[in-house]
Parts: sequence; structure tokens; C-alpha cells
Amino acid sequence: MQYDSLINKTLLDMKPSGIRRFFDLAHEMEDVISLSVGEPDYSTPWHIREVGIRTLERGKTWYSPNAGFAELRAAIARYMRRRFDVSYNEKDEVLVTVGGSEAIDLCMRALINPGDEVLVPSPSFVCYAPLASMAGGVPVVLETKAEDRFRLTPEALKAAITPKTKLLVLPFPNNPTGAVMQREHYEAIAEVLRGTDIMVLSDEIYAELTYLESGPISFASIDGMKERTLLVSGFSKTYAMTGWRLGYVCGPSPVMKQVLKLHQYGIMCAPTTAQYAAIEALDNGDEDIVQMRGDYDQRRRLIVNELNSMGLTCFDPQGAFYVFPSIQSTGMTSEEFCTSLLQEKHVAVVPGTAFGDCGEGFVRISYCYSIKHIIEAMRRTREFLVERGFLTEDAV
Repeated sequence: MQYDSLINKTLLDMKPSGIRRFFDLAHEMEDVISLSVGEPDYSTPWHIREVGIRTLERGKTWYSPNAGFAELRAAIARYMRRRFDVSYNEKDEVLVTVGGSEAIDLCMRALINPGDEVLVPSPSFVCYAPLASMAGGVPVVLETKAEDRFRLTPEALKAAITPKTKLLVLPFPNNPTGAVMQREHYEAIAEVLRGTDIMVLSDEIYAELTYLESGPISFASIDGMKERTLLVSGFSKTYAMTGWRLGYVCGPSPVMKQVLKLHQYGIMCAPTTAQYAAIEALDNGDEDIVQMRGDYDQRRRLIVNELNSMGLTCFDPQGAFYVFPSIQSTGMTSEEFCTSLLQEKHVAVVPGTAFGDCGEGFVRISYCYSIKHIIEAMRRTREFLVERGFLTEDAV
């Protein structure tokens, strides 16, 4: 059979994730230190796991309501009020999803009609543009720059808006750059959006991993923005619950009613064991966040200092758990650098181009790994640069 003629054309033209490719290559080699995937090296805190175990032991394995257990939706609403000063009605403005990824997909498909333009800051996580395309939309890249600390500027946003613009993706704190938007930056973006009918998909999965003294901020908390914002978040990064596959989306009731329809037909409900555990995380997990964020901050400062000392210029990221150093001083492309470093020194990092064409000249390195692994990975990277002639011997 001619399968290519049967498969969705948009899907056929879509490139596989560049993150997973290097992750898979690393798994085929021995003695590899992989700093390629955003997978916290912590186990889910015990008190959260214990709740999940207890629910299994008691046979609480039935379906939940489509939108998620009422107790969990109420806990999410309490958390959003307490941490971000944003109020949601848990009855019709909160939906529990299978990870943040499903939430993003649902939002895209609920809003986009064929030909609608979706503004996507770049570099950014790999899923936004493909999901927009699969929904029939037209992704429009908004290039962010190192000199702007990889923040979206109001000037770039204003220049990109057309009569076809339907949705703006705000992926901050940002994967892969670690960039954050502070209140004044969000205010400037909000000013551009006022008077338009443009919706915002605010991906705040890394919001609690913000290292500024001012703490995390939600775009929905900006005056007049809640009514146009679909806020996506989850439990994977904040509580080290990646394998539990649980996220959520909050937004205006008329839109959420349609988002729920998609979820009903495609998924039905999120895993119930994970939902019970998530209630415990939200209600009693603040100390876990503080501890993990402190550890990540220590690793962040270590890896930024190491990279800059090697001549791999790296701005100081203020969120998430990634650094995005420039490798332009080597004269290598991002792909060449990552491939050579993996083959010669068994260190896996991700080419910046996996997150958009404007990521050329950069690589993404995750620091959600142990200090021991980070130090060894930096030692090997320094050796690689010396052996390639980019550093002198006394720099090892």
C-alpha cells in the first residue's frame, strides 16, 4: 500500500522532535551523561506518593468526572488565588488534563479555525507550532534575541499582528532559554493586546521555578488579561511528577466549555490515582517547591559560571531549569557541536535549532541533574573545547 498517500499531509511534513533524537542517541551509548531532557532527578515527594499508593490500596480506581475530581479542581483554584492572585471558578473554569501537553493541544484545537495565525515566540518548546499546524492554523514565528534576554518585546508582537491573528503563545518561564517575563514586560504585551480579539495561551508549567526575588507571576493576573487567557500548567516540573501525567488549563467559561468537549471525546478523564496525589501536592507541597527550587538555583549558578569561563557565552536565566549558551565562538553549527560532543565526550545536550531556526548558534543544557553529573559534564565539555583548539591547555 502507498501509505504516504493515506497519512495526513501536515503530519507527514512535520519533523520529529530534536530533543528526543539526541536523548535516544545517548541511550544507545555507554558512559553518557545526558543533560538533554527536562526530567527532574528527584523522586516525587513521599507524602504525595503515599496518597497515590493509599488510593490504589483502597481500590479508588474508577473514572473521575470528565473535568477532573471536584476536590482537585477546587485545590487548583485555591492554589491559583494563593500563589498568583488569580481567581477561577472550579466548576466551569478549570479542567484537569493528561499533562500540560494535552492542555496545549486542547486549547489550540478549541480556538483555531483553518487559516488562523498563531504567534509563537522562538526559541520555544517544540510542540507549539506543530500543534497549531495540526489544528489547521498557520504558525508565525516571533524571534526573541539574546540581547533582549530572550523576552518577547511589544514591538515584535505589534509588528506581527494581522487581521488573521487568533492566538498568541506566551511560553514563560521559557524552555529552552530560561527567560522570564516580569510584570512590566507582561504589562507592555497586554497594552498591545488591548482592543483586539486575540486570545493568549500562557504556558506557565515552570512558573514556580522562577529565581527572581519578586517570585512568579501569571499573565492572567495582568489587568484585563484573564478574560482572554487560557492558562496551562501542571505537576511534572513543580512537584517532580513527570510520570504521573497530570496537568490543567484554566480559562473563561465559554471557551472552557468547548475545551471540555474535546477532552471528553479524546481522553474522557485524567488518571485518577494521579489526581488524588495532586490534591496532596497542591495543599501540602509548598516546602517541596522551596527545596527543589533552591537546589536548582545552586545548579544554575554553577553551570552558568562554568560555561562562561569556557567562552560559551551564557546569559543568566531566571526561570525553568535550562541554560542556552552560545557556541558561535567555535564556528560549529548547533547540530555539529552537539553531535561531536556526544560522540567524542559522551555528553548529550540539544541543538538550539530543535526549538526553532533562530536557535542556531546555541545549545540547550538541562541542569535538573545532580551536581556530580553537572560537574563531570562540564569537565568533559572543557576537554572537548581544548582538544578542538577552542581553549588553551591551562583552561582545563
